[in-house]
Formats: sequence, structure tokens, C-alpha cells
Amino acid sequence: MRFIVSLIVMLAVALGVGFGTSYYALTDGRLFGAIRIGPWAGWSEIGTENPDPYSRAYLARTGLLQLGKSEGIRFVARTDSEGDPLERDCNYAMTGNTPGATFWTLLAIAEDGATIAASPALSYFHSERIVYDPDGTVTLHFGPEMMPGNWLPTDGDGRFAFVMTLYDAAGLAGGGASVSTLPAIEKVSCS
Repeated sequence: MRFIVSLIVMLAVALGVGFGTSYYALTDGRLFGAIRIGPWAGWSEIGTENPDPYSRAYLARTGLLQLGKSEGIRFVARTDSEGDPLERDCNYAMTGNTPGATFWTLLAIAEDGATIAASPALSYFHSERIVYDPDGTVTLHFGPEMMPGNWLPTDGDGRFAFVMTLYDAAGLAGGGASVSTLPAIEKVSCS
């Protein structure tokens, strides 16, 4: 009897671990095949001719149109730099450097992929429509409350994600160079 109980426990653990890691790889998968920089995750193999299985699973699960390897790379952040989930009723400050790219965009999206910008006229930031700090870094503000400088008003409730897309960044998308820094995300206040 003890053998059968041990066998059932071992099978339950094996199935739990197997199905759990498979589910994680298909839904988030940041530990498998992704470039991790703080809260940011990017999949450099998605735009290649033969992506790794984890990148392929992420692409199949999300159904997003992906950039080719020579076109650029997309990074997604679902938490702030402290690891707390991003909430729409909070104000956030994003500070730091952006990697070298000809052009980049940054937007805030809901879990279904729709933008959460409060104004259709200002739905995202891009590298040519912001004010850089004197030292070349950026400070970007997101949230429902007005903030100084570069501010993107957001609305709604629930969790969201930041999506930063670097265009014409072939080196960043697996061509030999590495991404070493992306802006930090700090929670400023919550209502």
C-alpha cells in the first residue's frame, strides 16, 4: 500500500511540474529564451528564421505580429522595478537610458492589448516626441494624475503592461551586441 501511495505522489508531482512549466512557458516564459533587464523581457529569437521552441510558444500564445530580426525588438514590462504588478490607478515614473536604436516607441497596454491612454491624441511616447534630460537620459511619467515633464495620461482599472519597441536595432535583436540597460520603472503614488 505504501508503494502505491508513493507512486501516486510521485506521479502527481511529475505531472504538476511538467504541466506547470509548460503553462508558464506558453503564457509568460520570461525565464525561457527571453532577454531579461530588470522588469523588461524581450524575445530576440522571435524574428529569426528558426526561433527556439520557447519563443515560438510565446509567439503562438500571444498572436502578436512580430518584427524581423533586422527590424528591431520589443520589450514588455508587467511589473515595476520592485517586482510589483503595474496597476492603472497608480502613477509611474520611468527613468534612465534607452538603448541605441534609430527610433523607439513606448506605450501602456491593458491585458487584452488595447492602449490605456486617456487621450487619443497622445496614446504613446516615441523617441522624437519627448524631452530628454540634460545628461541624455529620459524621465517619462504615466498615470491618471497630471505630472511634470513627459506625461502620458492613462485611465481605467486593473493591471497593464509597458511595451517598448526598438526599431532598426539589428544588433540588439541578436546580431552580436547586447542590451545592457532599459529605463527603470518606479511607482510614484496610487489613488
